[in-house]
Amino acid sequence: MTALTDYSKNLLARALVGRQPSLPVAVWVALGTGGTDASGLTGEPAAATGYMRQPVAFTGSGSQRNAAATRFAFTSGVGTLTHVGLFDAVSGGNALAWGALGTPATLNAAGTITVPAESLTVLAD
Repeated sequence: MTALTDYSKNLLARALVGRQPSLPVAVWVALGTGGTDASGLTGEPAAATGYMRQPVAFTGSGSQRNAAATRFAFTSGVGTLTHVGLFDAVSGGNALAWGALGTPATLNAAGTITVPAESLTVLAD
């Protein structure tokens, strides 16, 4: 995961100058088909496929990595998912970061997609 969204860049800028922005108290990981710095992740699967954003916890002293594997269970196929994103809410909310998956995940029937532990990295660079 390599790109902070414009929303996150603004949070970081306000924090650096002591303006004390409201920081997220929890973070959810999502899958999709693309993204931009302005909007974050795009193309999330429909809820009718069983898709839901999943809670994620991070660890590290500099760059942050997901502490545990995250599993997405689907009741039907979703095609090929190519990107991952972080949000401050289980639905809606603000996009925080996004990036391409190391390997696209294709699911043409019910099944599970797993994001391995320590495979999501967040680094402000």
